[in-house]
Amino acid sequence: MFSNIGWGEMLILLVAALVILGPERLPGAVRWTAHALKQARDYATGASQQLRNELGPEFDEIRKPLEQLNELRGMNPRSMVTKHLLDGDDSILNSFTDLTKFDKPGSSANSGNGSSNSGYGPISMPAEQKPLERNERPPVDPDAT
Repeated sequence: MFSNIGWGEMLILLVAALVILGPERLPGAVRWTAHALKQARDYATGASQQLRNELGPEFDEIRKPLEQLNELRGMNPRSMVTKHLLDGDDSILNSFTDLTKFDKPGSSANSGNGSSNSGYGPISMPAEQKPLERNERPPVDPDAT
């Protein structure tokens, strides 16, 4: 249910609750929250079970297009190529991603002189420009205007 909340966020919420509620009221608040979440989950399960009972086999027919829609939501160009052209084997695409990774300046694989281990030769970095003086106009780039 809370798959997008990490342990760090949970710790921050716990500390905030401890500060706001205090140690006396915190256990009661935790019990109330757990009870409310369990009750909401039971209502949702009961509603889906009631729909399944009332609709019978038609419930599965309604559910199939929704599952297809969820499958389409996860599609991106890479997953489409993998699924339809490569039969789920993405090892070829993984070899291409290894070729497209460039070393960042200042990284451990980069020696700091603009050269990298990617096999493309040295990369020249633009010269660092000095800041403008007060009331100095910046240079005009005719291609940018």
